[in-house]
Amino acid sequence: MSGDLDLLLRGVLLGLAVAAPVGPIGVLCIQRSLQGGFWAGFSGGVGTAVADAIYAALAAAGFAALAGQLGAAETLLRLGGAAFIAWLGWRTIASAPATAAADAPLSGRPLRLFGVTFALTIANPATVLSFAALFAGLGLAAEPGLGPAAAAVAGVFAGSLLWWAILSATVAALRHRIGGESRRWINRIAGAVLIAFAIALAL
Repeated sequence: MSGDLDLLLRGVLLGLAVAAPVGPIGVLCIQRSLQGGFWAGFSGGVGTAVADAIYAALAAAGFAALAGQLGAAETLLRLGGAAFIAWLGWRTIASAPATAAADAPLSGRPLRLFGVTFALTIANPATVLSFAALFAGLGLAAEPGLGPAAAAVAGVFAGSLLWWAILSATVAALRHRIGGESRRWINRIAGAVLIAFAIALAL
């Protein structure tokens, strides 16, 4: 039991480390939290956390070779994800800044943002290789079995979810102090960053 608890705690740290770097989904969740409040941004984080947990489970189950077997499908997924991120970036730049939660494009549709971020995260099957390597560092390979694997995957999910909760809550708490013109510039910067991520992903 103590071994599983140790793996759970290390999995939480791993989930935090994987989620914390600011990528296109982080930018999207920040922008949605700013416009629509906590749940508008956190729902996107849940989508990413679920996708991370799925890939972590595949890695823990020994399917790390999955990404290498996808061939052309992996390229299509990557290019499709890049195109969708670019579209989100352009939409963010073109949208007028919301002045209230009800004005935010996705504030009333958390399931939609959940689906968007889940799809963007799951569209990168190479992630399973990263989790396979990280799990080796956690010592999962030395402790085979359903219990250790489940503990590590649960930790990854909890850690990722914790990061998105902290990020969304922080941005949502500050959003009322930011005026309309500042929000407009934040939309432009966020959109430009998303487009830059899309270009980098496509190359």
